[in-house]
Parts: sequence; structure tokens; C-alpha cells
Amino acid sequence: MIVDAVVHPFELSDLASRRIEESVCVVFDILRATSTMTTALEHGVTEIRPAADIEEALVLKQKNPGALLCGERQGDKIEGFDLGNSPLEYLEHSGATMISTTTNGTVSLKACAGASVVLAGSLLNLDALCTAIRSMAPKRLIAVCSGTGRGMALEDAWAAGALVEHFRNERLTDAASMAFAVRLAHPDAKAALRLSENGRALLAKNRTQDVEWCGRQSVF
Repeated sequence: MIVDAVVHPFELSDLASRRIEESVCVVFDILRATSTMTTALEHGVTEIRPAADIEEALVLKQKNPGALLCGERQGDKIEGFDLGNSPLEYLEHSGATMISTTTNGTVSLKACAGASVVLAGSLLNLDALCTAIRSMAPKRLIAVCSGTGRGMALEDAWAAGALVEHFRNERLTDAASMAFAVRLAHPDAKAALRLSENGRALLAKNRTQDVEWCGRQSVF
């Protein structure tokens, strides 16, 4: 198996050249979209439909009037939406269908639509991800870091490196090795999240619980 990584959001447009059709893509937006999705599904949400932008989300809402509109811009809940992007908002919506749009995470998920399988990755479900990937035995595995705005995100690279660590005896691309190096450089996950740009922004907005929640490993 070839293990690859997308470490910068600018690389999303290049996915087609990476033989994505035979790949399992694991999308990481640790702070917070994919961590929130993992939390929601663990707590009984039936379906989450990612939208690349607010306009697409509103169109999906028209087609699914019973669904909850969820998401963020600049880290805050979108005006008129039902829920924001904190995982703690998603603990009591069992049975719901959700439409989600976030600055980076849902864009990354949509960009991976051509893959054989797309998984929402987080630290929360890391062991389960590895188990699922091994059962699929894909030719290629791509860890996709959603990033922050138009830049890289330390926490996503850390999570990608943690995934790569489980498959480090496979054939790693340079990008995968770089992600693994980030993981080795920061031994403690929660410390890495607090150090990251997103982590610092959340802490400044008194969202410490979100950072702590997203930094837990393999609890779902």
C-alpha cells in the first residue's frame, strides 16, 4: 500500500493526479469539523451531508426541510443556522439529519468525492479508522489535511502523522513522511492542539472544552 498525505489545502485540486479513484481518503479537520462529525455520529445522528458553501447548504435544506443546518465561518455559528461547529453541540440530536458547511472541512470532504472510500477522520476515532482501513486493504491511502483558511494546520498534520504511524511499514511518500515527522516532533496530542493557530484562537474565545474534547484519542 502507498501511504500519501495532502498537507496543504492548495493540494486539493491536485487529488485527481494521485489516482484518487483507487484510494481511501481520510479527511482531517481536527479543530473542528471532522471531530464534530465523529461526535455527532457517535451520539446517534443518522446522516451528515457536507456542503462546500452556504448557498449549497441552503439548497440542500430546501430539499430536506427536516434537516438541521450546521456549520461555521471564522469559527462562529452561521447566522440563521441551527448549530455551529462545536462537538459539544452535537450530543443530543439522535436520529437527526444534518447539513454541514465549514470553512475547510466540508470543502475537503467534497474534494475527495472521487475516491473509492472517504472517511471522516479525527483523533477521537483514530483506532477505528486504522481497523477499517486494514479491512479494506486499499492500494493507496491518502491522509487529507483540511488546513486553516488558505494555510496549513498543525493539528491536521499531527493527526495525519498519527495515522501514518500506524502504517509506517508501508511505502510512504515524502508528504506522508513529513506528516509523521510532525507527529514525532510533538509527542502530546493535546499540547499540539493548544499550540496550533486554531487551538489558540479557540482558547482565546473561551472554547477550551472544544480543544480538550478534540484532543482525546480513540474514544469512539
